Amino acid sequence: MTHKIARALLSVSDKTGLEGFARQLAQRGVELLSTGGTYKALAAAGIAVREVSDYTGFPEMMHGRVKTLHPKVHGGILALRDEPSHVGAMKEHGIAAIDLVVINLYPFEATVAKAGVAREEAIEQIDIGGPSMVRSAAKNHRFVGIVTDPADYGRVLDELEKNAGALTDGLKRELALKAFQATARYDAAISAWLFAQELADGRTDDMYPESAVLVGRKVMSLRYGENPHQTAAFYAQSGVREPSIATAEIQNGKQLSYNNLVDLDSALALAKEFDEPFVAVLKHNNPCGAAAATTIASALEKAWAGDPVSAFGSVLAFTRPLDLASAEFLVSGNRFVEAIVAPSFDEDAFALLTQKPKWGKSVRLLSCGPFASTSRDVRDLEWKKLTGGFLLQQRDLRAELEGDAKVATKLAPTREQMSSMLFAARICKHVKSNAIVVASGTEVLGVGAGQMSRVDSVRLAIAKAGARAQGSVLASDAFFPFPDGVETAIDGGVRAILQPGGSVRDAEVLATCDTRGVAMVFTGLRHFRH
Repeated sequence: MTHKIARALLSVSDKTGLEGFARQLAQRGVELLSTGGTYKALAAAGIAVREVSDYTGFPEMMHGRVKTLHPKVHGGILALRDEPSHVGAMKEHGIAAIDLVVINLYPFEATVAKAGVAREEAIEQIDIGGPSMVRSAAKNHRFVGIVTDPADYGRVLDELEKNAGALTDGLKRELALKAFQATARYDAAISAWLFAQELADGRTDDMYPESAVLVGRKVMSLRYGENPHQTAAFYAQSGVREPSIATAEIQNGKQLSYNNLVDLDSALALAKEFDEPFVAVLKHNNPCGAAAATTIASALEKAWAGDPVSAFGSVLAFTRPLDLASAEFLVSGNRFVEAIVAPSFDEDAFALLTQKPKWGKSVRLLSCGPFASTSRDVRDLEWKKLTGGFLLQQRDLRAELEGDAKVATKLAPTREQMSSMLFAARICKHVKSNAIVVASGTEVLGVGAGQMSRVDSVRLAIAKAGARAQGSVLASDAFFPFPDGVETAIDGGVRAILQPGGSVRDAEVLATCDTRGVAMVFTGLRHFRH
């Protein structure tokens, strides 16, 4: 139903665009009601506005906690204009119709995102009157327009101009949906933060709430999903402080695809394992190369050498700003990548990557800011969607340390071998199971991923490493169920092996290593990644 907007209530925390919007409403003859800081801002701008407390005859009290929770406000919003009993009640009690409600809520999420915020401060930023008015207006959207986003001010004014001061039913329905989505996000953020406080204060030891809600804000529609016949969109969660793809700044390149985003997220997760200069090369959500070195350019060169064929069209993650030497390496020869995420890009490196033919218009460059292994949020949970439900679990942030590695064979690994195996184990965590990583020093030589039998993953990793496997080390994400995988690795040149252990045939596996003069350590840590 189209009704001319005669009266509007404005109460916003985010005052972006407020003055211009309110001024144009007033110029159209719309009576403006307002509260608190919004009223003061409008009055100071010389805009005719009436304070809600003057309209209700009831003063704001309790530091503003009570100001709009009044029948003259909610009655004016909720009344059905075509229901005689509602119209009669309005006349009897002096309730004026409110046709447009402009609300955005207290900045709860921004408040709790601040380091060290006190619980009392956070609680005070839980809006009560705002969500109540938003829900009232959204429920009664046949008659009332509800605006929760300053980005919609222009659309509202355009419709008022085109429709003789009224809003169309279509826009009111759209704004109502957006309003309920806003309050859902808001309530989810409050619930999640309060639950996190209970965990932090030790009032519960169950990190999985009785009701779990995944809420995000749509960042972009994607051309398609994993495949062209699937649609997709990208959403970002609010309140995330950990550097991530969702919070990264897109600085160059074509629109990101679904697969780009998945690969970039995995690449950045692997890079967060390391505090030294390190580069990860990912293809189809598996690392095909990775290396740590004294400089980021050297790490890139070694990582690329892990599997140069697979590296073409890959995505990269850097733990240091991408410098000119790295950019020069990438644009030389027949190299090309789909996307790169790094803390930042040096100015000369950025210019080279964005101006070089074949690279400039295509390669996606994302800067996520500086990060380290300590940047990872241990409270964050992983979600996996199933048909009809979802799973929640802790992130696999545990990395093998030297103290976890127990020598199980007669021959102990050298210190160099132990260090290299621990490096390989950190890579192995990010490889799809069954996962095998062959390495030398801090350089990945070959990866076997996603095979249904472990021995096949070993064969793949050895084949990728080729002659470089001579004298190498190997890490496995889970135990060897039979000696065949170990035999294949040793035949390929592997001289030390790290695995969790725990197979009923561990003794046979160890006997094979002892017979062949190869060191093996057990860690007790499994890293399946499905």
